[in-house]
Amino acid sequence: MDTFMLIGITGIGLGALYFLVASGLSLIYGLMGVLNFAHGSFLTVGAFVGLWFSTQVVHVSNTWTFIAAMIVGGLASGLFALIVERVVITRLYERHIDQALVTVGISLVVGAVLAGWFGNDLRLLPTPPWFINTVSIGSAHIPVDRFLYIAVALILLIANTALLRYSRIGLVIRAGVENRQMVAALGINVRLAFSAVFFLGGFAAGIGGVLVSAYSNGVSPLIAGTYLIYGFIVVVIGGMGSVPGSFLAAMVIGVIKQYANYYSPGLGDFVVVFLLAGVLLLRPQGLLGKVKP
Repeated sequence: MDTFMLIGITGIGLGALYFLVASGLSLIYGLMGVLNFAHGSFLTVGAFVGLWFSTQVVHVSNTWTFIAAMIVGGLASGLFALIVERVVITRLYERHIDQALVTVGISLVVGAVLAGWFGNDLRLLPTPPWFINTVSIGSAHIPVDRFLYIAVALILLIANTALLRYSRIGLVIRAGVENRQMVAALGINVRLAFSAVFFLGGFAAGIGGVLVSAYSNGVSPLIAGTYLIYGFIVVVIGGMGSVPGSFLAAMVIGVIKQYANYYSPGLGDFVVVFLLAGVLLLRPQGLLGKVKP
């Protein structure tokens, strides 16, 4: 029973990391229909800026400096995402094949540049001393950092939901997705709202990059690959443009993968792909996605 609980909570923590990656994809890909394969580079930029802040700007590893590293990494990643949108993507709306090709190219260039500067070896990201602690639930000893991942994911879920449902910019974004021409005819700057979506998606990816690096015990240009794949899977299973759906899918995937790998190492990836295939066949709109008329 203790092992069952340990695997379950660590699975939820892993799902929280998947959601942190997928939330930005859900905003950019789900809402705007942009095939942004450069999202992994947003994650990597956030991770490296967080590493730079932790090692070059501050030299004390505590809770506040780690939170600051997450915020700085998120802001840098959001700014990078905004630059990509304004310089490249803004010319490619409605041109999905071109979007895929260009964003793959951006991802390859960013990865190559970072690998040339820093190499592909893991660089240790300073974390607070309490990251090595555990919390006892019954006889199960749960790593404390899993609860941090879960807490950040919940905060991001609440913030995204509130932004899209109750703020003016969220109303403009949702209206612009449905009918961009009509919103623009009302004198509303839809382009600015879409740029805000890219910034927010990049910001979430940057925070995810710092936390993924902490989970992976280091920063590397290669860390984004696996997490980006799972980010797309989460978005598809959860439902295009549904942030709550992405959260639910990420939790399910994280828990199922951990249990599957416990009973048969390496089985988790197969089970996740099987789950993706089942959702595409039985419910193509995703768990909480809406059927388009």
